[in-house]
Amino acid sequence: MATITKKELIDRISESTQAKRVIVKKIIQTFLDEVIDELAKDNRLEFRDFGVFETRTRSSRIAQNPKTLERVQVPSKRSVKFKMGRLMREKLSVPAPAKKN
Repeated sequence: MATITKKELIDRISESTQAKRVIVKKIIQTFLDEVIDELAKDNRLEFRDFGVFETRTRSSRIAQNPKTLERVQVPSKRSVKFKMGRLMREKLSVPAPAKKN
């Protein structure tokens, strides 16, 4: 499994759209900043056929340190949940191509 960085995505989009790399970088960064801002406001982001991002609050709980067996209070926290949309689900239902070693 390969890791694709933001820089690689910017390069691909810039090449396929013939747009300047600087402009593509600014658009992508602005998009990501907006996604973060909306999730921070507890808003739900829905992109048809791609998926839905929403925040969930995990309640506080008491956990146990496995090494010392000491009980620890874990505070509540927010996390992001992503649910796949139709097109992504269809693409991911097809088995991945076999890797060559």
